[in-house]
Amino acid sequence: MRTGPDMMLELACGQGPVCGVDEAGRGPWAGPVSAGAVILDPDRIPKGLNDSKKLTAKARAALEEEIKEVAIAWCVGMASIDEIAELNILHAAGLAMCRAIEGLSVTPTIALVDGNYAFKLPCPIKTVVKGDSLSCSIAAASILAKEARDRIMVEMDAVYPGYGFAGHKGYHAPIHVQGLVRLGPSPIHRMGWAPVKAALAGELTLGDGLEA
Repeated sequence: MRTGPDMMLELACGQGPVCGVDEAGRGPWAGPVSAGAVILDPDRIPKGLNDSKKLTAKARAALEEEIKEVAIAWCVGMASIDEIAELNILHAAGLAMCRAIEGLSVTPTIALVDGNYAFKLPCPIKTVVKGDSLSCSIAAASILAKEARDRIMVEMDAVYPGYGFAGHKGYHAPIHVQGLVRLGPSPIHRMGWAPVKAALAGELTLGDGLEA
């Protein structure tokens, strides 16, 4: 029985460096979208790799440090609020993935990409549904992407207090709705998201905001 991700998908890709790619932050109402790209050393796989959402904050932080130490290559790419507005969130995530792959110090022969959308990336790709639970490389990429984005949102909590960004990282939470109702949207809010548009129009109430 599978107990977590492994390197079988990477091995099935054949010769050449294989990178895992995953994004973080497609769902939040605020902040950038990030993507990680990781080429793991098959002989130095960190123990405990898994979908970043299934790990505790402490485990993610420890794994992030280890991944950066033992990986053959890694990079995190971002797409900004303005790019999300211009491209839409799906294609902004693809842009972040492009930047992550382009930033690798080693050129991959193929990328294993979490999900089922075939983004146009700088190398051939293979999509993997629930890839962060199946592939160690994708799981590692998901951890780097989430940790990098979470740090930005903690920093933004100090810049734009009152929304609780440090706690929920831009996702739906009662304190986030309260902040939007009381303060209106901040410069890092995604103005096209329904709750943010409602707040901008003065139509958001404390009971709203359950749907993005």
